[in-house]
Amino acid sequence: MRFVIDPKSGIPFYRQIIDQIQFAIGDSRLCGGDRLPTVRQLAVDLKINPNTVARAYQELEIKGVLNTQMGTGTFIGNEKIEIPELERRRMLNQICTELLSRAAAYGLTLDEVRDALAERAGEGRA
Repeated sequence: MRFVIDPKSGIPFYRQIIDQIQFAIGDSRLCGGDRLPTVRQLAVDLKINPNTVARAYQELEIKGVLNTQMGTGTFIGNEKIEIPELERRRMLNQICTELLSRAAAYGLTLDEVRDALAERAGEGRA
């Protein structure tokens, strides 16, 4: 799984990590027993403070979503996460709003954005 942090979203970095892990579990991109990157490795990859990653992992461990085994790593637990449709729509709306705001700041039209998304979707099927 590839993690992405958006510094312009206004959402704290640790929360973005939590959301991405929960959504990945919810849609089965991550399953029970899958190993996550170490705190240090994910912090380096995302160019953020290791304490931020540790906070995300700790919150998910408290919820029973993750299991940390000293010397072995951090793993996805066996608890299934269901992401309600309303939450999925909220996240999609937030992403679309951010995308359209940034596009408008560069003078790009909705049609240009739509065409670029359609191109990307076609590349994913090839």
